[in-house]
Amino acid sequence: MKKWIALLVLALVLLLGYVAAGPFLTVDAIRTAVKERNAGELSKHVDFAALRLSLKAQVDDYIVRRAGPQAQSSLFGALGLSLASGVAGTAVDAIATPVGIGAVLEGRNLLRRLDPSAPRRDAYAQVPPAEPLKHASYRFESPSRFTATVNNADGDPVVFVLTRDGLKWRVTDVRLPLEKMLP
Repeated sequence: MKKWIALLVLALVLLLGYVAAGPFLTVDAIRTAVKERNAGELSKHVDFAALRLSLKAQVDDYIVRRAGPQAQSSLFGALGLSLASGVAGTAVDAIATPVGIGAVLEGRNLLRRLDPSAPRRDAYAQVPPAEPLKHASYRFESPSRFTATVNNADGDPVVFVLTRDGLKWRVTDVRLPLEKMLP
């Protein structure tokens, strides 16, 4: 009887260890997929539908808060907000792709490219090797929620949220520092 109890305790400890190591294993798999530019493998670890919804909600909220109550209450303001939301949706769709997420994981600031006053980089310049989540800090927020924070090219924190579904961890949200990234 003691052997069965010991075996059950060992199995429970191994299961808890696997669950605790799960986000780190997922981050390592994401890092490898981005380095190899393997979109199929990256898609296994990123929930792009949930990510797209989350980013769209963040950007829409930023646009509405930035416009202020006067723009929200007028007919032309509401029309302008609707148009801005559509343009922002296009930017979100560009980020919520394997290539876009790979760039954000490497700390590149994609939204800054939409700014016409931003300096242009040389298209023929050597591209540095992919190093996703380099210098990231990790944190468990709960047993089902894990964050990896990396600074973008401007030094602003970008938080990648991984959520657990059973024993599998996936990126479901990216918290962007929109106040600092957008004009």
